[in-house]
Amino acid sequence: MNSEQRPRTVVENTAITYNGSRVKAKRLTVSSTIPMTLENAWLNVQSPALLQFVAKGMIAFSATDGRFPPKWEVGQTYGARMRIFGFIPFGGTHYLHIERIDEARYEIATKEWDKSAKVWNHYIVMKDLGNGSIYYEDSIVIYGGILTVFITAFAKVFYTHRQKRWQIVARENLLFGT
Repeated sequence: MNSEQRPRTVVENTAITYNGSRVKAKRLTVSSTIPMTLENAWLNVQSPALLQFVAKGMIAFSATDGRFPPKWEVGQTYGARMRIFGFIPFGGTHYLHIERIDEARYEIATKEWDKSAKVWNHYIVMKDLGNGSIYYEDSIVIYGGILTVFITAFAKVFYTHRQKRWQIVARENLLFGT
């Protein structure tokens, strides 16, 4: 993995409104260059199967209603049980609401939450670099009360892991959204 492909992380303080009050939250941004066409990356990112693949080794997700759809759908909320390293239950039911899928801008926005992470707003942005590679960015606003710092530290490790797994997707030319 070259230096451009290594994930870069930034953690910033931010303030958000939660339950009618201004609270201190964190914004985590993890970005890298992925040697994959924008078309293939966009097809992949819309598939829950990609989430399963890039999370593998850190978190296993299982849909609370039995299975995820083949493709994320705007306006839908999905429930998932998470297991750290595939077997340690974590966070109770995690809810993922697909707020926006912008095909013109190659952006996805979700609002997510569970009993620990009260706010987990995730934004994915992709940009074509014109050389068969893309710029890929995960930006997550996290709030979990007194657990915010710990949840953010975990998220930093998790999203770095995800982007390293994206490199495998690119190298092996895997397609999940077909």
